Amino acid sequence: MQSWSVGILCYNEVETIEPVVLQLRDVLRKMTDTYEIFIVNDGSTDGSLEKAHSIHSRYPDIKVVDHGINKGIGMGLRSVYENARYENVSVFSGDGQFDSTEFLPFPEVDRNNFVSFYRRENTTYSLFRNILSLLNKKLNKAFIGIDVKDVNWAKIYKKADIDRLDLQLTSSLVESEIFAKLIYHGRKMIEVESKYLPRTHGESKGASSAIVKKAINDIGKLVKVMRAYKKKNKRNKLETN
Repeated sequence: MQSWSVGILCYNEVETIEPVVLQLRDVLRKMTDTYEIFIVNDGSTDGSLEKAHSIHSRYPDIKVVDHGINKGIGMGLRSVYENARYENVSVFSGDGQFDSTEFLPFPEVDRNNFVSFYRRENTTYSLFRNILSLLNKKLNKAFIGIDVKDVNWAKIYKKADIDRLDLQLTSSLVESEIFAKLIYHGRKMIEVESKYLPRTHGESKGASSAIVKKAINDIGKLVKVMRAYKKKNKRNKLETN
C-alpha cells in the first residue's frame, strides 16, 4: 500500500476549501493507511486561513502551511513538494474544480511513471485564458521539447523523484521544469482525462497579470535551467527501484 502527500492551494477560497479538503480526506482513507494533507494558504484575505485552522483543529492529519503573503502558484506548489514526506505527491487548487475522487483508480503508481490529469474542456474560461493555455502548450513543446495536454492541472509524482530534480523555478512554470526533467530521465507520463467542474464561488486567479508576467519572465530561465541540467546529468538516469 503506497503512502500519499497531497496539497490543496488556497487563495481566498473560504467558501470551498472545507468541502474540498474533507472530500480528499475521504478519498485518501479509501486508498491508504498513510497520508498527509496540506492546506497551503497563500496570503488569503477572506478568512480562509481561519477556516484552515478550524479544519486542522478537528482533523489533525490535515496540516496548514501559511505563506503570510501571496507568493503565487509556483511557491504554493513548491511548499507542498518540499514538505511532503510520503511516496506519492500531488497538488491541486481548493476552488472545487478538480474532483479528488479521480485519484481512486490510482492507489498504486508504478515507480517509473507519473500521472498527468488533463481537462478536456475549458468552456468556462475566457478567450484570454484559453489563449494563455494554448500558448503555454506551444512554448513547452518549442522550448523544452515536452508535448503535454495540460501541464497546469493535477498530477501524481513520486516524492523521491521530485527530491532529486534540483528545482530552480518559483513561478507556475516549475511544473514544466518537473515534466521536462522527468521525461529526460525516462519517466513515462500517463495522461488521464479529467472532469472540469464549474466554479461555484470566487474568481479564477490563474490568469492574473502578476502570475502571467512572472511565468513569461521565467521562460528564458527555464530554457537555461534545462540546458544546464542536461549537461550536468548527461547519461545519468534516475533510479528505477
